[in-house]
Amino acid sequence: MKNQIKRPGVGVSVIIEKDGKVLLGKRMRMNSHGVGTWCFPGGHIEFGEELEYTCKREVMEEANIKIKNLKFVGITNDFFKKEGKHYITIFFKADYVSGTPKPNPELDPIGWFYPNKLPKPLFLCMKNYLNKLYK
Repeated sequence: MKNQIKRPGVGVSVIIEKDGKVLLGKRMRMNSHGVGTWCFPGGHIEFGEELEYTCKREVMEEANIKIKNLKFVGITNDFFKKEGKHYITIFFKADYVSGTPKPNPELDPIGWFYPNKLPKPLFLCMKNYLNKLYK
């Protein structure tokens, strides 16, 4: 058996604004990385998926929210040393269309927060994105 080459995972993170607030959830999936940290909705890109579809699917699955008008806003290169993982995260902004956030096994609690009053701790990808944004 050949040695497998480890490659980074690739995911999306979607910034949704409504009434001056952004949607965040607390990561609770126990077999994942970043458990107990806060993040924008998002997730892995499945094989063959278009990025826009991934964003809409993940936001609906994790947050029960419909979105539109996706716009690319940034990318991060994230190393989770403790978990031995490496991710590339593609960030998008999207317009809120409809839906009410509902807690689920991945994000619980979930809700709207003012950008200057974000809960802590933040998920590494989100922290890295915000650090780039405000350099």
